Amino acid sequence: MSLSIKVMFYKGLTKLTKFIFTFVAIPKPTVFVGDKSTEQLCNMVAQFNLKRTLIVTDNILEELGLVAKVESALNEAGVNAVVYNGVTPDPTFTIVDETVSLLSQHNCDNIIALGGGSAIDAAKVAALCATNPNRDAKKLGGFFKAKHRGLPLFAIPTTAGTGSEVTIAAVVSDPITHAKAPVVDTKVVPLAAALDPTIMIGLPSPITAATGMDALTHAIESFLGKFATAETDSYALAAVTMIFNYLPRAYKNGEDIEAREAMALASFYAGLAFTQASVGYVHAIAHNFGAKYGTPHGLANAIVLPYILDYYQQDCNERLAMLSLTINPIKESIPVSAQLQSLTQAEKEVLAQQFINDVKQLNASMNIPKQLDALKEQDIRLIAKAALKEAHLQYTYPVPKYMDITTCESIIHQMLPSV
Repeated sequence: MSLSIKVMFYKGLTKLTKFIFTFVAIPKPTVFVGDKSTEQLCNMVAQFNLKRTLIVTDNILEELGLVAKVESALNEAGVNAVVYNGVTPDPTFTIVDETVSLLSQHNCDNIIALGGGSAIDAAKVAALCATNPNRDAKKLGGFFKAKHRGLPLFAIPTTAGTGSEVTIAAVVSDPITHAKAPVVDTKVVPLAAALDPTIMIGLPSPITAATGMDALTHAIESFLGKFATAETDSYALAAVTMIFNYLPRAYKNGEDIEAREAMALASFYAGLAFTQASVGYVHAIAHNFGAKYGTPHGLANAIVLPYILDYYQQDCNERLAMLSLTINPIKESIPVSAQLQSLTQAEKEVLAQQFINDVKQLNASMNIPKQLDALKEQDIRLIAKAALKEAHLQYTYPVPKYMDITTCESIIHQMLPSV
């Protein structure tokens, strides 16, 4: 089957997906921002007359004393707390089962997820399992499988990148096959999130960089994709602006509270954008780097992003130019849309290239590599096939420009460590 025929089919699937999602109301969590936000969220738990919280987190955050901070705030609000600290970077069904068991054992009536995307994802699925038949996480994999809303769920992200505190998806893995099982449902969105910059102070520079670029990827892909709306554009543009302004500061000085708070908010905005407008080829390839080599998701996105932007450029000059004007306006007093209308096509192409260069420079300034050390040439074909299956058939990503297997292999080949 020729690419043109396949593209017609993919576009049809994308239009159908977009039509279906027009009838899906995506809830937004209440958000608390600032150095008192953790206490405010814990007070909200008490105000909902909830009595016993299960804090879902990992051992490192407990050792750093962050769990104790949340426990103290809950106790001050009159809420008892139990801790599950077994979350790993790639949460499994076993972790979800252990979490659900603790919920039952201690009669917990709500969950607080404290951590990055892994902790929040595990908590999302556990909250659903606790209230749905069979309590089997495997049966929740896919789209909208839950019959009932989960236990009240709250999130305190410790990284500024995943946006999981606002999205309708969670990912858990089979502990034996390592196959990932996305759970997509509006019922997993937390009731509230605390964007607390004080919790992010200890984040190491490499993780700050990778998670920040993860948020930037969410914002850019949602802006360039065909599901973009005026609402998602506003979130995406705000996120892009804040990331370019504040990520270098947070990377250089992890104790810069203003930068940490801005990055937490930027990640939240990017999450709002992509949970409605979806993502694209960057995520498709990055997900499969993670599946094959265990590459951290933020780092994988950061490496892949410039290559996909190069591929998109010819078809996305106007949107890329708008992103460029957003971070480097010609005239501050004139709206970006008006500035864009006054430009020639050639000028838009120059701005589009400038934005791509700015992304590459941002990566370089934080020592993010251009190549993936783990990548092996013999794996490229399988990674490309899996990435295109994910983008075209599994999740119908609304990419602005379609690619075939040869093109995908060629792009991935550029990321070989020997290239």
